[in-house]
Amino acid sequence: MTGETPRFSLPRWRLTRWLADTGPDVPMEIRYALVAGLFGTMPIFIAGLFNTVAVSLLVAIRIPTWPFILWCAFDILCCSARLVVLLIARRRAAQNEPTPTDLYILLGVAWAAGIGFGAFISLSSGDWVAATLVCLSATAMVGGVCFRNFGAPRMAGVMIVLTLGPATFATPFLGEPILLIGFVQLPFFIYSMSRAAFGLNSMLVATMQAEREHAFQAKHDLLTGLPNRVGLNQALNASLARYDGTRPLAVVYLDLDGFKTINDTHGHKAGDRLLQLVSDRLRRLVRAGDLVARIGGDEFIVLSEQVGGGPLKRLGDRLVRELSQPYSLDDQIRVTVGASIGIARAPDHGLDLESLMSAADSALYQAKSDGKSRCVIAPLPREAAGRVIAQAAPLTTVA
Repeated sequence: MTGETPRFSLPRWRLTRWLADTGPDVPMEIRYALVAGLFGTMPIFIAGLFNTVAVSLLVAIRIPTWPFILWCAFDILCCSARLVVLLIARRRAAQNEPTPTDLYILLGVAWAAGIGFGAFISLSSGDWVAATLVCLSATAMVGGVCFRNFGAPRMAGVMIVLTLGPATFATPFLGEPILLIGFVQLPFFIYSMSRAAFGLNSMLVATMQAEREHAFQAKHDLLTGLPNRVGLNQALNASLARYDGTRPLAVVYLDLDGFKTINDTHGHKAGDRLLQLVSDRLRRLVRAGDLVARIGGDEFIVLSEQVGGGPLKRLGDRLVRELSQPYSLDDQIRVTVGASIGIARAPDHGLDLESLMSAADSALYQAKSDGKSRCVIAPLPREAAGRVIAQAAPLTTVA
């Protein structure tokens, strides 16, 4: 009953799927949220691009040789492409269109490789000013890589290796044996930063799972798994907010007949099992896209945006007929309950939650009063007023 939330596409290529993998047993909704995190924190993204372009440009001006000019050109092109792809992805996500996630991930890895290449040639040049500037920049970028990409810890680990690894492999060519300690430091640093990325990812996944479970429990009935009153109110308000008069909107209020007797005779466990079976049957009876909610006790609501007029009465009669079929609670207990239904529809009975629920409740009360196990559609307000006037009119006698 609710619209789709704009989202970024999951990676499709084998390599990018591996880079963005968050581990087994992660729900799909959380996977989408983690991928979306790769496109977030725009200020950090812009700051990182500006820093690397500025550093490569300054070093290319200081050392105007082909390796540095090529590095600067690559950095400018890669950063420009990343920014363009990011903006395209954001626009497409807002329009619920597929996003270039695979390309965006690979450009991020290429950007890290460019930083590593710049560190390698700067150290190999013998210019310690340039080498210091580039290595400091590369080290600073590692923090941004972890912060932006811990939703994809493998990607973060690969980017760290590509950013810092080349600097270490340049040390044998510098004639300074003391720098060879980098071969000892680098594995520990990469391990610790990668573990930090994986740890942040695990914490994030656990937090998101807990939040989703809490949100589900707040809006759903734990016995049947159906939306509860809170979930129903949210769905109905959303339906009313987008109601334009061109599609039907019906509130079907259903109450079981004889449930208390079964509950008292066979116990609460049997009563709970019956409510679960009724819920399952209701799910099968309504159309795809209709919402079934349990608002308390043996009361249910079907919210439909697909049925109006005459078909609405036929839907109600069908629910009464099918829900009255026997239920097997276990191998020995077989019970039957009835169902009384009251129906209200927009705009005949209002365009707000209170009016529609009140009209459906009044129709349900009428169905109970008329003998139960039947469906009553709430009369139009003018029809109800006419009946009240007719009932209140004094009797006249003929002379």
